[in-house]
Amino acid sequence: MQANRFKAQLLARKQQIGVWSMLASSNVVEVLTQSSYDWILLDTEHAPNEVPMVLEQLRTVAQSEMSAIVRPSTNDAVQIKRLLDIGAQTLLIPMVDTAADASIAAAAVHYPPRGVRGVSMATRANRYGRDEDYAWRANEDICLLVQIETPTGLANLERIAEVEGVDAIFIGPSDLAATLGHIGDVRHREIQAAIEDARLRAERIGKPIGILMTDPVLAARYVEQGFDYVAVATDIGLLRAGAEARLKDARGLVKQG
Repeated sequence: MQANRFKAQLLARKQQIGVWSMLASSNVVEVLTQSSYDWILLDTEHAPNEVPMVLEQLRTVAQSEMSAIVRPSTNDAVQIKRLLDIGAQTLLIPMVDTAADASIAAAAVHYPPRGVRGVSMATRANRYGRDEDYAWRANEDICLLVQIETPTGLANLERIAEVEGVDAIFIGPSDLAATLGHIGDVRHREIQAAIEDARLRAERIGKPIGILMTDPVLAARYVEQGFDYVAVATDIGLLRAGAEARLKDARGLVKQG
């Protein structure tokens, strides 16, 4: 079984900078892996990504030094099992509001008797049966990240973080802003105060914490404040910004009249 670089760096509290992929394309992922981000998230919650497509993206990431994180669309044991079996080593579970939610996720990523993950002795995860020790090593090498995105989740942050098997927490600023009544405004002072409070509470209990932020000023702030893993861009955002910038430059050269 290949060592989980992301988890090793996380436990060593070495800060990691990432990029978010939502275009459901192994070609896009290949372009992104040729940059020196530490990790890339392959999204299936807000992207038209299905298991065979994620498989191809994982194969692409494996050709680089970048670590892959996969976000399932929901906290579902069957979906989680399928993603682990195709070789995902780190999962980000969305919409975790309670310790019970976190316990469901922790059970889903671990083999019995610790959890409920179904066992197959011939999957991509264990190199189709060649890694005979996979079943014994997987429980320790799989990395579980849980996403807190609501006031309920924030209120339960410590209880969620204390669930056995949860390696780190992650703040989802867009849903947090929406559920706090400020949809589309992650810069609102109430949202920023909530994010800072979450970071400080995670720091007090010694639990790594991450966040996605495409606003460069806020992203820089979170990196400087010490968030352990920060996604600073999305593939959609990079494509859109590049397209608009090039168009603006070209429009400026168009002769009038």
